[in-house]
Amino acid sequence: MNVAIVGCGLIGRKRAESLKGACLKACADSDIARAEQLARGAEGCVATSNWRSAVERNDIEVVIVAVPHHALAEIAHAAIHAGKHVLVEKPAARHVSELRPLIKLAEKKGTRVRVGFNHRYHRAFRQARQIVDSGALGPLMFLRARYGHGGRLGYEKEWRAKPELSGGGELIDQGVHVIDLSRWFLGEFPEVSSFVHTYFWNMPVDDNAFLLLRTAANQAAFVHVSCTEWKNTFSFELYGREGKLQIDGLGGSYGVERLAFYKMLPQMGPPETTNWEFPAPDDSWEFETAEFLEDILLQRRPAVGLEDAVAALEIVDRVYRGSGYDHRA
Repeated sequence: MNVAIVGCGLIGRKRAESLKGACLKACADSDIARAEQLARGAEGCVATSNWRSAVERNDIEVVIVAVPHHALAEIAHAAIHAGKHVLVEKPAARHVSELRPLIKLAEKKGTRVRVGFNHRYHRAFRQARQIVDSGALGPLMFLRARYGHGGRLGYEKEWRAKPELSGGGELIDQGVHVIDLSRWFLGEFPEVSSFVHTYFWNMPVDDNAFLLLRTAANQAAFVHVSCTEWKNTFSFELYGREGKLQIDGLGGSYGVERLAFYKMLPQMGPPETTNWEFPAPDDSWEFETAEFLEDILLQRRPAVGLEDAVAALEIVDRVYRGSGYDHRA
């Protein structure tokens, strides 16, 4: 399959590196130098600063959209309208209202659309999913998650700090990953309690978000996401009646990826513990991209689609509307 990448920054480069069994034919970026640099790594690949010219090429079958939030839905919409299969990075839009039209259009055009919630594809989460599906944890009760980084000099001046570009702050940035993972394990959350605030960065968007999400069966997800973490942190604990899973780290600055399985014993007391470490380089991008290309070949519904992005953004929208951080105006 022939692929076009729109957005040649860090994530676009990761996607290009993850392509196996597909041909990168076009790279588009408003910064033509970035597009040219990425295109040089693929034989016969062209670079352009006009994303429409890449998306509408007749020889392109798949479009990967890796741009700031404000342009995600527009470019994905154009690609779907052109009959292309699309992998659009999370959160796929700034607001649910931007995203809903894409679902009907994709159905009409018969194209496959996947949303890049790549955290599901980290090695620890792939292992955790197998353990949960085996029933070893018993009925799931609740989860607790923390995810955060410490920003960098000038962070308050970047596009993520501008609501018209980002749609929000830390909640819509890293928070949607944790919301998606929580839904993946516990299901839908009709009840949402929250508090968002800007503690440190001089910007009009949130730098911390605290959520308590509840399913109809009273399973709860307690979530904190932050860009005042100072030491990058990722922690995800999933509790069942018969055991617990704990994932720490995502590799790189977040520390070695680890998974612990605490199995309750009949007599209770200290659990039987099994630990895994995943020091190898992160392969979630490659794993996710390969699955999407297989979705297309098999005409299969993507495991992580627009509906998942809508569900995550509905929670984000509810939180922002109830907090004074409503950036849709």
